[in-house]
Amino acid sequence: MPDQNPTVSIIVPAKDEARTIEHVLDRLGELPFPTEILVVDDGSTDDTAALVERHGGARLLRHERNRGKGAAVRTGIAASTGDFVVIQDADLEYDPSDLPKLMAPLFQGVADVVFGTRLRGGEPQRAHLFWHYLGNRFLSLLTNVLYNTTISDMEVGYKAFSGDLVRSIEIVSDDFRFEPEITAKVLRRHVRLYEVPISYYGRTYEEGKKITWRDGIHAVRALIRFRFGPM
Repeated sequence: MPDQNPTVSIIVPAKDEARTIEHVLDRLGELPFPTEILVVDDGSTDDTAALVERHGGARLLRHERNRGKGAAVRTGIAASTGDFVVIQDADLEYDPSDLPKLMAPLFQGVADVVFGTRLRGGEPQRAHLFWHYLGNRFLSLLTNVLYNTTISDMEVGYKAFSGDLVRSIEIVSDDFRFEPEITAKVLRRHVRLYEVPISYYGRTYEEGKKITWRDGIHAVRALIRFRFGPM
């Protein structure tokens, strides 16, 4: 940990996550560093927003209608003030107890960006859905070819950034294309990017998983678009 305790802005995009949102906030409240927790309720039709307000451990930002994960993250980034920014999904597929080790390269000053990876290291992993796993491996390979890097898990939900860096990047994607877009734009800036193994407690569609094969096709197009388009 650094000598001066930096603040970490934790952006929690949430759409109909009443089942898990309080647990997420409880877990984030246990972290051993100063945090600014920003929950972006993206047009939920359940009690997500009310539960966040009742919990009192986070600042609530609201979209009156569902605009997509990218739009929610963009709202959170714009409102953030922390030295570092990290994205925490509200469904507990990613374990908040992994955040200290995810943030470590940033705290140590050796990284500008840190991605979690579900595909390297020995952390607990729920068995992946095969086609999601295959699609993710393909997207990571395409990223490496296009951007001359060695990322193993481009689509991972745990991504952490220097606050000044991520706030300087213009994000235009409203949906899950946020993941390839932010990856493309940080890699084109030649940042110091590290990967850290994390655990993964994936959900099935019956349990509320939202990403589909169509998002994989959109991600391919986004990787190509942002490789050759304007920064």
